[in-house]
Amino acid sequence: MAAGAKAPRRSKTFDKCCVRCPRLATFLAEIRTRHPAYWSHPVPAFGTAAPRILIVGLAPGLHGANRTGRPFTGDFAGILLYETLHELGLASRPQSTAADDGLALIDARITNAVKCLPPDNKPLPQEMRCCNSYLRNELAALPSVRVILALGRVAHEAVLLAYGLKRSAFLFAHSRQHALDGTRLLIDSYHCSRYNTQTRRLTATMFKAVVAQACVLAGLGRNGAQV
Repeated sequence: MAAGAKAPRRSKTFDKCCVRCPRLATFLAEIRTRHPAYWSHPVPAFGTAAPRILIVGLAPGLHGANRTGRPFTGDFAGILLYETLHELGLASRPQSTAADDGLALIDARITNAVKCLPPDNKPLPQEMRCCNSYLRNELAALPSVRVILALGRVAHEAVLLAYGLKRSAFLFAHSRQHALDGTRLLIDSYHCSRYNTQTRRLTATMFKAVVAQACVLAGLGRNGAQV
């Protein structure tokens, strides 16, 4: 950097160069060497700038978001997610294959509790806490959000942490609703992972029902039209 030049301003909601968690930063550096064509950086949120629904996942998948640079894009979990969003009028296409495939979200936005790919898809508790400020700042920067849809227990707990709420007062259960404040609701869903769908812990019908529930509570019709 030239003398007197200012360092680039980093966003409070996302930092592509974040290395706060040494284990994750080291792992991503290894993945960049192993897969040079992959994104292999923290993955930004994706969707409309003024969403009614914010969908919170766990973390990027190795060959999904970590490869493409867009949440739930290019992996198994994204198949059911984007098909459902499209069916309910929240996505312009039913398949998400690449960050530049033209797919757009409508009244919705997707982010992750942890922005970096963790080894074995399991972030450590301290990594969850370290990354949580990004989610907290995202929530503060999105006043239009009326419903937060948490995909899995980890995402559920990350939202509670961002709000400074006790887990014991907001127990996770599929399709359960939690009032966070006077304007926002948290809705839980089992994660749309390969394991959950193949064991039928989560079916396509169950998932569509919980996303439709989020639409109604966010002031959207089942087809995504605002009411």
